Amino acid sequence: MARGQRTDQGTEGGSVPERLLGAATRLFAERGFESTSVQEIVVAAGVTKGAMYHYFGSKDDLLYEVYARVLRMQTEHLLQIAGREEPVAERVRAAAADVIVTSVANLDDTVIFFRSIHQLGEAKQKTVRAERRRYHEHFRDLIRQGQDEGAFRDDVPADLVVDYFFGSVHHLGTWYRKDGTLSGEDVARHFSDLLLTSLRPRT
Repeated sequence: MARGQRTDQGTEGGSVPERLLGAATRLFAERGFESTSVQEIVVAAGVTKGAMYHYFGSKDDLLYEVYARVLRMQTEHLLQIAGREEPVAERVRAAAADVIVTSVANLDDTVIFFRSIHQLGEAKQKTVRAERRRYHEHFRDLIRQGQDEGAFRDDVPADLVVDYFFGSVHHLGTWYRKDGTLSGEDVARHFSDLLLTSLRPRT
């Protein structure tokens, strides 16, 4: 999958799960999670209810997967970036840019999930929060490495750096517009520059 590529292929093609997720994402965005029925999803995806229940046990499972697939992609990218043989500052820059680009490319998925997470069962809420926490911990480890090596200032806790940065990332859905003046790559460049600038050691 190319960097920033959407994780679904819509309902025109792709596997049954991809078609279901594409239809669910569109309908959840248009009508809301509560107002969308399973029947409407399967009709939009061009599959039967039996086919849906073969892959997803409930509408909750579809909502969970809308976001979880984006998070899995981002985690895979982060681990690949973290393992590169290059200075930690460049890896942090690349990781920060990647999460912006992929979030913008899948903005509907993320907005839908955060708008409706409270409607998931408790177990699934715990699962997705634990998965997101693991992603943040991997990112935090890169920050700490930079602090340990003297590449980053160490007077601010790495956890606070991560909370500050991802607060901005999760806020994207409230202001970013795909038909606006900034592309996802533009925002990624600016955000990663701001992060790296804030981490420079004080002289």
